[in-house]
Amino acid sequence: MEPANVFLQDFKGSGALLEGHFVLSSGLHSQQYLQCAIALEKTSDAVRYGRAIAELFQVDSIDLVASPAIGGLVIGFATAAAMGKRFLWTERENGVMTLRRGFKVAQGERILVVEDVITTGGSTRECINALREGGAEIIGAASIVDRSNGGAEVGVPRSSLLILEVPTYEPRDCPLCAAGLEAIKPGSRTVVGK
Repeated sequence: MEPANVFLQDFKGSGALLEGHFVLSSGLHSQQYLQCAIALEKTSDAVRYGRAIAELFQVDSIDLVASPAIGGLVIGFATAAAMGKRFLWTERENGVMTLRRGFKVAQGERILVVEDVITTGGSTRECINALREGGAEIIGAASIVDRSNGGAEVGVPRSSLLILEVPTYEPRDCPLCAAGLEAIKPGSRTVVGK
């Protein structure tokens, strides 16, 4: 597998590593944001990242790959393709992560959950819970980037291609808010306040 610094250079070179004042999907604020959609827009890069994640696991121990929508879809599919495994995803319905679109998991089916970026692990945990409700056995979780520096707990063994320590702040404690900088919610480019 390629060293982590190669993946970091990819993110910097593609413009996927953003600097500013951001509101993350967790609601936390940060000075850096990793826009994996940009890093994965070249299919050759998505395939390479999927293959690199697949190399972290024993393929025989996995029956299928699953991801939480929407961030995990591209990398989850690329990982499943590299492993030659079935792929499905969970998504929120009325605020609850669930299996939809006719997806089903079998009792004891061994699943790897793949996400683009893990910050708090919330989406991954929700995906895991939805799959377990269907009877699946979650054997592990993976992401391209772990921005918690290994601190996010998801309840199963976890691996990432790139581990970073990116400080996050509760909005009330955010020094960027205190400095009066506009906060942007990436993906929507919505200014959410100063």
